Amino acid sequence: MASMHRVTPARRIPLQTIEASRRLERTAAATLPPHTLMQRAGLAVARLALALAPHARTIWIACGPGNNGGDGLEAAMHLQRWGQHPVVTWLGDEASAPEDARASLARARSAGVAFSATPPAGLGPDDLCIDALLGLGAARAPQGRMADWLRTMQASPAPVLAVDLPSGLNAETGNFAPDSIAVDDHSTLGSCQIQAQNTLSLLSCKPGLFTAHGRDAAGTVWFDDLGVVGSAEPACAWTNGTPPRIHRAHATHKGSHGDVAMVGGEGLNRRGMGMTGAALLAASAALHGGAGRVLVSLFDDGAMTLDPALPELMFRRFEALDLRQLTVVCGCGGGDAVRPVLPQVLSQSPRLVLDADALNAIAADTSLRGLVQMRARRGLATVLTPHPLEAARLLGSGSAAVQSDRLAAVRRLADDLACTVVLKGSGTLIATPGEAPALNLTGNARLGTAGTGDVLAGLIGARLAGGAAPFQAACAAVYQHGEAADAWPPDEALTAGAMARRLRD
Repeated sequence: MASMHRVTPARRIPLQTIEASRRLERTAAATLPPHTLMQRAGLAVARLALALAPHARTIWIACGPGNNGGDGLEAAMHLQRWGQHPVVTWLGDEASAPEDARASLARARSAGVAFSATPPAGLGPDDLCIDALLGLGAARAPQGRMADWLRTMQASPAPVLAVDLPSGLNAETGNFAPDSIAVDDHSTLGSCQIQAQNTLSLLSCKPGLFTAHGRDAAGTVWFDDLGVVGSAEPACAWTNGTPPRIHRAHATHKGSHGDVAMVGGEGLNRRGMGMTGAALLAASAALHGGAGRVLVSLFDDGAMTLDPALPELMFRRFEALDLRQLTVVCGCGGGDAVRPVLPQVLSQSPRLVLDADALNAIAADTSLRGLVQMRARRGLATVLTPHPLEAARLLGSGSAAVQSDRLAAVRRLADDLACTVVLKGSGTLIATPGEAPALNLTGNARLGTAGTGDVLAGLIGARLAGGAAPFQAACAAVYQHGEAADAWPPDEALTAGAMARRLRD
């Protein structure tokens, strides 16, 4: 029996590559009567369409020449029989259409579905557009009438439901095939890029729906397994589900919850570029995230001995830190001053989070890179938290290359450096050697403000200090970090300092 549900951050779901999805489809089709999968897919699309737009005067279903279009034709048949008013525009050729699509075409015609050579005019916000043009079949940017229909759909006030994938979106990378329109330094999007309000992923869930441009393009994602359960296909990644609650026994004390040391924060006197705030934000996040004690070692010549806003923080000179007993978060606002202390930090810290300028120093120094790799052989826990540009420096590439395949980039980083890596961005990814990466679904664009990455680094440090393994600590902190942004009051500016203070362990 098919099972449809809305994909939410709380639930862990396996994600499949394009090839795995196609193998799953072939395997399922071989065990079922002919045309069964398309019938189930069309019924699922029709049910969701009716739920989303029960009072629609017109439901425009744009159908491509392949099986994605066949799903749309099948959905049109059901909607017509249920008393709705679907209008189908079809790009297919009956002589060359796939066998299943031809069967659904015949069923739609026999039900009296209206076919049109052009999109219906006068669509309103209560109507519905269904994008059944490409699905997994996107190999290049849509062209010709398909591109025209997508532009019409995007300009329409009617909401869009995409079947399997928004047309043109790569199922694995979450990027659109480029054409001539350059958007920024990191990506090039097609002029017919579609942004659906809802997407129904069929048979398998695809990672591209949840990372890079996929999160904006797909809108709310629904999933229907079409009654095919127990896939033997291994997941290329999993969505990052709700972390376990932290339970603290009564018979504990501050020493039971771990000591976190912040090493960073270049002072204003060094280069005229004060960045102590970054280290203080990370320290605040560790404190509010549940660390028993938080020590702060700033690169400011010892000028700061107390933070009046957070008197709980304990300031230390670097040489006074016993690194072997601490969870260290290193690099936040560290500037050039972080480079001389990194060999000692990398060699001695049993649990370590590396962020910002620490990552840049490692990218530029092969000896430091070797010390990172050696930590795994010594059984020391390491988490790296790069944004795309920092990841590109570590990989010796450009940020556009990282963003073109975020999943591949985070896997490569984790394998190369033998540690857990958090690749920040739209659909943050967490990878560690030997495990399928986690793709996080919490968070939103309001995190795009200075200091929120420092807050995440401090929160991971608190989880590590509390005894979590690196991958689990990173997954839990990333989820919690994004969840805080999702719950933020809509009429209040999200700032990193306020966010750190509202964290709960």
